[in-house]
Amino acid sequence: MNRDSLRQLENHDAFLERHIGPNDAEIAHMLRIVGHDSLDALTDAIVPAGIKSTAPLALPAPVTEVEALAKIRAVASKNKIFRSFIGQGYHGTHTPNVILRNILENPAWYTAYTPYQAEISQGRMEALINFQTLCADLTGMEIANASLLDEGTAAAEAMTLAKRSGKSKSNLFAVSAGVHPQTLEVLRTRAEPMGIELAVLPDAELAGADAFGVLLQYPDTFGHANDYRALAEAVHARGGLVCVATDLLALTLLVPPGEWGADIVVGNTQRFGVPFGFGGPHAAFMACRDAFKRSMPGRLIGVSIDAEGQPAYRLTLQTREQHIRREKATSNICTAQVLLAVMAAMYAVYHGPDGLRRIAARTHRLASLLAAALRKADVNVGGDFFDTLHITGVDADAVHARAVAAGINLRRIDGRSLGISLDETSTREDVVALAALFGARIEDIDALDAATTDALPAGLVRQSKYLQHPVFNTHHSEHELLRYMRSLADKDLAMDRTMIPLGSCTMKLNATAEMIPITWPEFANIHPLAPADQAAGYRELVDTLEAMLVECTGYDAVSLQPNSGAQGEYAGLLAIRAYHRSRGEGHRDVCLIPDSAHGTNPASAQMCGMTVVVTKTDANGNVDVEDLRRAAEQYSDRLAALMITYPSTHGVFEEDIVEICEIVHKHGGQVYTDGANMNALVGVAKPGKWGSDVSHLNLHKTFCIPHGGGGPGVGPCAVKSHLAPFLPKTFGGEGDVGMVSAASFGSASILPISWMYIVMMGAEGLRKATQVALLNANYIAKRLAPHYKTLYTGRNGLVAHECILDLRPLKDATGISAEDVAKRLIDFGFHAPTLSFPVAGTLMVEPTESESMHELDRFIDAMIQIREEIRAVEEGKLDREDNPLRNAPHTATAVSASEWTHAYPRELAAFPLASLRRQKYWPPVARVDNVYGDKNVMCACIPVDAYKEPAEA
Repeated sequence: MNRDSLRQLENHDAFLERHIGPNDAEIAHMLRIVGHDSLDALTDAIVPAGIKSTAPLALPAPVTEVEALAKIRAVASKNKIFRSFIGQGYHGTHTPNVILRNILENPAWYTAYTPYQAEISQGRMEALINFQTLCADLTGMEIANASLLDEGTAAAEAMTLAKRSGKSKSNLFAVSAGVHPQTLEVLRTRAEPMGIELAVLPDAELAGADAFGVLLQYPDTFGHANDYRALAEAVHARGGLVCVATDLLALTLLVPPGEWGADIVVGNTQRFGVPFGFGGPHAAFMACRDAFKRSMPGRLIGVSIDAEGQPAYRLTLQTREQHIRREKATSNICTAQVLLAVMAAMYAVYHGPDGLRRIAARTHRLASLLAAALRKADVNVGGDFFDTLHITGVDADAVHARAVAAGINLRRIDGRSLGISLDETSTREDVVALAALFGARIEDIDALDAATTDALPAGLVRQSKYLQHPVFNTHHSEHELLRYMRSLADKDLAMDRTMIPLGSCTMKLNATAEMIPITWPEFANIHPLAPADQAAGYRELVDTLEAMLVECTGYDAVSLQPNSGAQGEYAGLLAIRAYHRSRGEGHRDVCLIPDSAHGTNPASAQMCGMTVVVTKTDANGNVDVEDLRRAAEQYSDRLAALMITYPSTHGVFEEDIVEICEIVHKHGGQVYTDGANMNALVGVAKPGKWGSDVSHLNLHKTFCIPHGGGGPGVGPCAVKSHLAPFLPKTFGGEGDVGMVSAASFGSASILPISWMYIVMMGAEGLRKATQVALLNANYIAKRLAPHYKTLYTGRNGLVAHECILDLRPLKDATGISAEDVAKRLIDFGFHAPTLSFPVAGTLMVEPTESESMHELDRFIDAMIQIREEIRAVEEGKLDREDNPLRNAPHTATAVSASEWTHAYPRELAAFPLASLRRQKYWPPVARVDNVYGDKNVMCACIPVDAYKEPAEA
């Protein structure tokens, strides 16, 4: 037996060996197929020498999962968990354990991707239909979307929706002084570049404002439940629209905005079972009148039918519309908060309408008892509230100090007033303790209860019913809910079942050790507005993660506030805009964007008030440098920025990136590098060192935060030092650029995932991960080369971390489209690659470093078999119209039916490879009819009678 050193033995325990799919022997085999001797040799052959990093990352060595968990436990322990009654849009809640374990902690839910392939996403889309129904029912509106990023950004989207959908010619948006302060900050940031005038007014002055829209808070930030019916009529009489930010739990007791004149309603579903998490992620929502549905931002789940005539869900109307409309898009939103929306929806399913009302009534009752006790002690408490007391005429600092000493957080509004918000987690003991802070003693809370009336305004007590669909009235036992959630998960394909080879989306391993800390109370139960000394652990987490990202990217500063990639783009462009203005060059407003760019790029640019000029790409998919030079010269006096993706959206390392940066800088512009493809760069090259000025990063791609079915995400903005002063400011902080998200650190509670990933991988692991990502993509391209053409390659005929397979010649020859191939892959148990982006008629494949050679070979075998089926069509062995590709995917119902009418065998439909007989995913629906869904828009729970079997003749 050979003697192994301690270091050798310990290296095999390092996490990087678990994260990277192929082992060393498989890597060696794959390198031989690709034609290189080592990962370093392959890297040298792919990456241009002018941008390669010359030194390793200045990060610690890899550590084990046990060691990393111990390190982050020490960080978490520096946070202090107080009882928080701060409110201001964030409330304590109980996450039902059955939802905690089987949604939030379940990779069947958190590793799923956005439901672009409807047939393998029916489970999560049903959950989102439940969410939409929940939001529409409680708000009293006609339609709701499938979640937005947070309440502040949802309010900003409501403002812009009102601007483009209303009849008023005014440029003024009037905001109630009772709107949450963080929402107002986000509104100010959004309004200024778009030329919208913002006015913050007392409610009494809103009716007289000549505005295209008003924003109300109901109940307001101080807890008051105001009757806005007359105000809504006055706004409508002036041609304006009424936007309302609201609390869904309050709406179980209060008349919903849809019944008193609201046009657009937004809010946050955080208190439906989603912890504070220091500000996120939480699922916001937007509900509106049906007339606005085609202008509503974000995603909307709709109901269509499949090829067998059965009901089927699909993304509808807004599906990736920013990729189609680009600078004419209504929003740059490319994601949502699906995982959190699913949690909120399941919370409502579990409790049902009666359970939600009981939670709300108990919360209100506790607030009423506290108000009564305080009034008995001559404390001034505002009236007409749901769960929040506005206390005035007190020494706020003294009361606050007593509260902190007792382990309690209150909201200090000013020196003479405080806010106290009760919630689902509040207890009788809390009421007694809170009263004592003001010198009020409660001797017998039951006696106080008997003597106290409710505080809801009589004219605003809800009479209308809500959540009457059976789904909200069936699954109230844990057994029933557990089985319902399992039935939905079984309908879907997520990373726990199969590779998701989506190009540009980086569907890599979301390791269990990375996920564990997010549910720890020390991270989950910290209010985002808690005093700084209670969040010292979060401060350390943020600081160290920012420093690690600075090292990985070569930039100088990072903001973690943006809570999606699109938000990160927006923040980066705002920084560029503010930088130019600080130099007296505010006239610079032209943004150059290659025609191959992500659609969010031009959409983000127009949100910042920039004019988009599209530049060409050459025959190899690279930026046409001469066309870029021409455009830079033409707009030299106005050039603000270039937005470029690197490696390119076409999956190659462009040789001229340094020259491109120099051209833009020569003409006074800044270079924005889209960080979507950072998975091909970490440890190999640094954008901040080759001339780029700013990037957003996708922590939900490169740095392992799971996609969650389409959110959450984190899109940090990384900049060079000259742009650092123009990063988004934190709440209450100083800065030239306002907040882009409602919480200072965005989706803070999921930052431990990326922290754990970087710490466990270390400098060595991060570089190897990038190299294996390059290897895996080239291995697939090489093995599929005899069967499919790779559309674009870079130097030495190699691709970057993804490859585009060109199916257009096959369609011309056989009529088989890229979509047919995508749907046929479902029969093999695979999620499709990216379909028809960035080039129509193609499939973009990204395997990532975490896929094993076995899984890559399984995908390759499927694609080869599909090519043989296409060849059979070419040769006339399969019918051009009736073949397994045109009819894919095949359901179990179809292949087991008594009658089989197709011109190909059932076995070919169901088991095109022998291995599928051992393990088979059956899609729950056949191919979904998109045209039918767009013509017959329905975005709420399907009526039960739609599932009834037709009566026998």
